[in-house]
Amino acid sequence: MTSILWFRQDLRLHDQPALRAAAAGGAIIPLYILDDDTPGDWRIGGAQRWWLHASLASLDASLRKHGSRLIIRRGRADEVLRDMLEESGATQVHAVRHYEPWWRKVEQSLGERLCLHDGNHLTRIEDVRTGGGKPFRIYSSFWKALQSFLPPEQPVAAPRKIEAPAKWPTSLKLADLDLLPTKPDWAVDFDGTPGEEEARKKARAFAKRVDRYEALRNLPAEEGTSMLSPHLHFGEISVREVWHAVSDHPDAVKFQKELAWRDFTDGVVLALPDYADKNGRPKYDALHWRTGKQAKADLRAWQRGRTGYPIVDAGMRQLWTSGWMHNRLRMITASFLIKHLLIDWREGERWFWDCLVDADYGNNSVNWQWIAGTGVDANMFSRIMAPLTQSEKFDAGDYIRRWVPELADVPDAAIHDPEAAGCCPDDYPAKIIGHREARERALAAAARLR
Repeated sequence: MTSILWFRQDLRLHDQPALRAAAAGGAIIPLYILDDDTPGDWRIGGAQRWWLHASLASLDASLRKHGSRLIIRRGRADEVLRDMLEESGATQVHAVRHYEPWWRKVEQSLGERLCLHDGNHLTRIEDVRTGGGKPFRIYSSFWKALQSFLPPEQPVAAPRKIEAPAKWPTSLKLADLDLLPTKPDWAVDFDGTPGEEEARKKARAFAKRVDRYEALRNLPAEEGTSMLSPHLHFGEISVREVWHAVSDHPDAVKFQKELAWRDFTDGVVLALPDYADKNGRPKYDALHWRTGKQAKADLRAWQRGRTGYPIVDAGMRQLWTSGWMHNRLRMITASFLIKHLLIDWREGERWFWDCLVDADYGNNSVNWQWIAGTGVDANMFSRIMAPLTQSEKFDAGDYIRRWVPELADVPDAAIHDPEAAGCCPDDYPAKIIGHREARERALAAAARLR
């Protein structure tokens, strides 16, 4: 019997439950479909495409070592899968369950021929429920309830050999997907090595320093984070494997809570599929966001890292240059766009979606609404990050110098606010708006809701 193994954001062989199930039944046709139609406006962004190209190449190389190969197609996933079933004579499609709303629609449309397996989360999200049987909307309550499902199951090794079908279907070449930028190649300085081998190597290395995670995670100039987010996003490593890689360390709980946050955000979009487009708290539908020519100019300045706030500009330039941004900077830059510039959080969410290599639908939308105060589990809108204070508190001087080279020669005492210190270089912009002025404007906009 031949089965189709449908890869999406689970591009690995180790601890891959859909692969194990398909292998138990006989021959396998591994298949990846680039579907830009079904997700609609949420088709993967440019930075994700860069990572995806190398990740698919890595997956195909791994499959070939196991006596198999990756078949690549393009089109609407449901149509391609039906065509592939008929063309190949396969009887089933095995896949890891996904929670993005467009994938759920495809899964439902395929009916009994699709065999779904849980493998991208610590546990099956639908099983973590309130006492009333409803999904959690508050993370702290979710984490407490999750304890009864932890630790997760141990990861399972990849099969030694994958049985090939009697006849291989036709396949596109990876280059046919046009995933890489060319004119210009804006990803020339992108950071990271995609693929399962690198993901597992990075997890092992991080496990040796996870005891320093809580102390260093908020310092952008330090190597304090795991850098695993792109690998987890594309499923190049299972979250269970990462969990167990660090579980022997007593100080790993803070990091494990971040892994659980990923499960929580997928649970939110499972309950609220349009969370990336609609406020979690309807009262914020009446918030008066700035629009018009000046707001557009301010948005562009934020995107380019030209706001006059060094910590904000460093974060935005890191994002554009490398395809990734430090977590503390994601919060600072998002808060600045929403509170200082009073620009709709969805503008920032879309920018991150296109520029981040690790832009999860659930994580991206829940995190932006958390900062905006519009989400079901969120900061208060009135809580406004002070970027100059944040910069000094988290010792961002060297980080700023790396990503904002105009400020490379500014002394430590002035690096966080060179304008106020009177040593701002001519080629660096003045502040786009003062902190007090921005704060008062944001609070006034929120007050009108009451």
